[in-house]
Amino acid sequence: MLGVESVPDGLASGLLAGVNPVAGLYGYLFGLVGGALVTSTAFMAVQATGAMSIIVADVGLGDRDDPARSLFTLTIVTGLVMVLAGILRLGRFLRFVSNSVMTGFVTAVGVNIVLGQLGDFTGYAASGSGRITRTLDLLLHPGRIDVPTITVGLVTVVAIVVLQRTRLGALGLVVAVVAGSALAAVLRWFDHDIARVGDVADVPRSLPLPKLPLLAEVPGFLLPAASLAFVGLVQGAGVSAGFPNADGSRSDASQDFVGQGAGNLLSGFFQGMPVGGSMSASSLVAQAGARTRGALLYAALVMTFVIVVLGSAVERIAMPSLAGLLIVVGVGTVKPRKVLGIARTGPVPLTVMSITFLLTVVIPLQYAVLVGVALSVLLFVIGQSSRLTLRRIEIDDGRMRETEMPAELGVGDVVVVQPYGPIFFATAPVLRDQLPAVTTATDASVVILRVRGADDAGATLIDVLRAYATSLRDAGSKLVIVTDNERLATQLDATGVVGHDDIHRSSEYLGDTVRAAHAAALDWSASHRRDE
Repeated sequence: MLGVESVPDGLASGLLAGVNPVAGLYGYLFGLVGGALVTSTAFMAVQATGAMSIIVADVGLGDRDDPARSLFTLTIVTGLVMVLAGILRLGRFLRFVSNSVMTGFVTAVGVNIVLGQLGDFTGYAASGSGRITRTLDLLLHPGRIDVPTITVGLVTVVAIVVLQRTRLGALGLVVAVVAGSALAAVLRWFDHDIARVGDVADVPRSLPLPKLPLLAEVPGFLLPAASLAFVGLVQGAGVSAGFPNADGSRSDASQDFVGQGAGNLLSGFFQGMPVGGSMSASSLVAQAGARTRGALLYAALVMTFVIVVLGSAVERIAMPSLAGLLIVVGVGTVKPRKVLGIARTGPVPLTVMSITFLLTVVIPLQYAVLVGVALSVLLFVIGQSSRLTLRRIEIDDGRMRETEMPAELGVGDVVVVQPYGPIFFATAPVLRDQLPAVTTATDASVVILRVRGADDAGATLIDVLRAYATSLRDAGSKLVIVTDNERLATQLDATGVVGHDDIHRSSEYLGDTVRAAHAAALDWSASHRRDE
């Protein structure tokens, strides 16, 4: 089923990417083979996706001297980036991409898919430099819509929606495209010029020969390749989580990265477009009852048969039918319930989702992806910085209890401070604002800062602690540090934030070092009061 369904899907992906539709066909075929041989997730189908196709369309390959070979080069560079990501085990960084950003991004991709197909769907080549301007031109000139063309597209859309709900399932896509193309053939008999795949590209009756990339264009493709790799890897991570291996073995995200990279390398060398883990294709394989990754290789053989033996039939597929297929895919990408769920979460997630959506619609997708990643990281840092809270630990007869932090330090106060939450550059100002204030009344007080779990002080945290320690010294008081991290202790000692004797290394017995530091602070405070 996957092998048959992948033929119109592959052509549609090439059409969506603005390249020779046959490149989409080859991307599906060779990406499927490369991924099946290397990924750790047995049912991961490595094929072109809507988001990746939109990125390719925004790269502007048509302006290159050799657009076809530039496409192959981009695919290979994408594969190399994916393999490198797998080797470096960068999968752990995907968790920094927030749900708000991904929802805004995916929703905008769906809108872009629909807008990008209106030309082939209506038969009117609207003018404009982008999808939005071309859509506005179409809306302003409805009389230029070709009725026979849009009829074929609408029939295909209706057939897809209806047939997918029958026993045909995903195979209904193929039947719908064939039905739409048959209608187009009938209309062509009555002198209605409806575009077909054969009008755009010739489908070879053999598999392609390998071609080498354009090395001179590799540096210029690093940015779009990074965006393509990121999108492919995020979608691939979803496949890994959603389709566990039938034999019970665990999927390795990094190995799946390498597998998707292998699919791109094979696709690129054999003149295909960029590919990644496809949720829809993987779902089709799993639902069809596949038990091993051999099902993916069998699907590739079916695709090969269709390309080599039925190439002439492929050329007769109507372009508005493929456009209708992509419009259904684009509409299905938008998840209103998920969008509303994030909108109800609060103003910050809604704002982040909206910004990501607008950027993805307005600017080229390869830049929008990177902006979305940066926005996710920024959102993560902001969220982490608001999580730091300080509690006071009071020690009485060896027992410790937590209480509220005092607002100010008085005379002879010994305050043990326990931070909860991450301590890094973004939370350093939060730490400073929550520490008890030093006033003109402060004298012979000691603040014991208990730092656990921090790996590194960082310049910002050191500056905050130095300023606070200085204000304490000016008031005849001092700061004491208790930490379980030797590196942090060494940094604080080397930078002179506090005196060497005021840094206490925690032992393996919880609370012992804090109690000892507290006892020493009481003795120091009693002997340093100005009234004595």
